[in-house]
Amino acid sequence: MRLEKATENDAQSILDSQVKAFFPLMNKYKDYDTNPANENIETVITRINRPNGNFYKILAEDNFVGAICVFWKENAEFWISPMFILPAYQGKGLAQKSITLIEEMFPQAISWELATLLEEKRICYLYEKMGFNKTGVSKKLNDNTTLIFYKKVC
Repeated sequence: MRLEKATENDAQSILDSQVKAFFPLMNKYKDYDTNPANENIETVITRINRPNGNFYKILAEDNFVGAICVFWKENAEFWISPMFILPAYQGKGLAQKSITLIEEMFPQAISWELATLLEEKRICYLYEKMGFNKTGVSKKLNDNTTLIFYKKVC
């Protein structure tokens, strides 16, 4: 498995895959305003071209299986958002390996942060297993779901 920096030519396939990965969660939790399945191509292009970040394609045996976007602040605090694995490839350790690879790519990071849905216990478990800790900050998105924030200090 490897990560490859995305270009604008990848924007549509990233968006299409992002929709496939996040659509079930959007329908389940009715978080239409914040779910990445409702984003547009311009948002993906902006992330690809961000001067303080990169969008990476996740490739397994040269197959596009997902993507991970990272950006950073001046003090080397890094943020992951979004990260997704296509449904057909979930449960195979690819998200865990992607986090490990992205951390190796940015050894200067003093911390990593992300947010996920509190109700998605499997996803929360993944991040906790990877050394992320709940920050105590949460944001109720609607009556169905809450966004919970995690941080990993390096």
